[in-house]
Amino acid sequence: MDLQAKLAELKHNGLKEIKAAEGMDAVKKIKVSLLGKKGPITNVLRGMKDLAPEERPQVGKMANILRDELTKAIDAKTKELEAALLQQKLASEAIDVTLPGTQVTEGNPHIITQVITQIEELFLGMGFQVVDGPEIEEDHYNFEMLNLPKDHPARDMQDTFYITPNILMRTQTSPVQARTMEKHDFTKGPLKMISPGKVYRRDNDDATHSHQFHQVEGLVIDKHITMADLKGTLALVAQTVFGAERKIRLRPSYFPFTEPSCEVDVSCFKCGGAGCAVCKQTGWIEVLGAGMVHPNVLKMAGVDPEVYGGFAFGLGPDRFAMLKYGVDDIRQFYLNDVRFLKQFAQKG
Repeated sequence: MDLQAKLAELKHNGLKEIKAAEGMDAVKKIKVSLLGKKGPITNVLRGMKDLAPEERPQVGKMANILRDELTKAIDAKTKELEAALLQQKLASEAIDVTLPGTQVTEGNPHIITQVITQIEELFLGMGFQVVDGPEIEEDHYNFEMLNLPKDHPARDMQDTFYITPNILMRTQTSPVQARTMEKHDFTKGPLKMISPGKVYRRDNDDATHSHQFHQVEGLVIDKHITMADLKGTLALVAQTVFGAERKIRLRPSYFPFTEPSCEVDVSCFKCGGAGCAVCKQTGWIEVLGAGMVHPNVLKMAGVDPEVYGGFAFGLGPDRFAMLKYGVDDIRQFYLNDVRFLKQFAQKG
């Protein structure tokens, strides 16, 4: 048999073998047997040395065409088998969408988050802005800008976590107010803000104290601000959180960053003022501290105290939640006990 006839036979048998192949392994074996270095096409090309010079180009052309045709046939068969395998895999892994799905339990905001959100929504409705700030703070903003210079005795009221002599874990969210006052352009309007967030103090954890807790501090700076504005604002806070019937009273106190300063009590929401264990028979519960912004605080922020004044207050969402829901141990908020937390799940 001459080489041309042999190539024609290889084409016929090769295409037939490729078409009949079942599985990827069979196709790979056919590819090696037909197109490999020891395959029949290679043998034909090696026998071209015995051909007459005028036959060699024709036989070489036929051999190259055959190699291309067999390669295309093998590629097509490979794609066909891959597609079949994919369909088989899709069929075996098909999801029956008519089956009921696994019930996913929805989470709820933490009770402290709920209280903070309630307060934020109240103040946003009154035109306040909610401002965040760094929890790792400079001594300058945490103390000095708030009328607490170094060695001031009032610093002892806040036992502080110092990282360096001038860097600390903030003991209050008041430094956010100092930073905001410093940047605010009062020619464009008053400053009305609250600054909720976590604060840190070196305290022994017990039923009513924690080394980490939350604060929401508020600040209003404008012309002609009075204690009446402060009292009206805080009365609205108490009524929003503790009930519309609540009343407040202001008692003189001392804070370095406000003058005058006051402690704020709310009428007992348990007994209505008659006297009970919650209010220690007084009819009133202390809830927060407040006062008119000290002129020194305004000066250090670059605000003229002869033109502008304002009020500030600070409340503890943790304490608000304890009072509102009758929780007697602040540590319950941080133990992540689902049995405790699910009592305060929001009704959707």
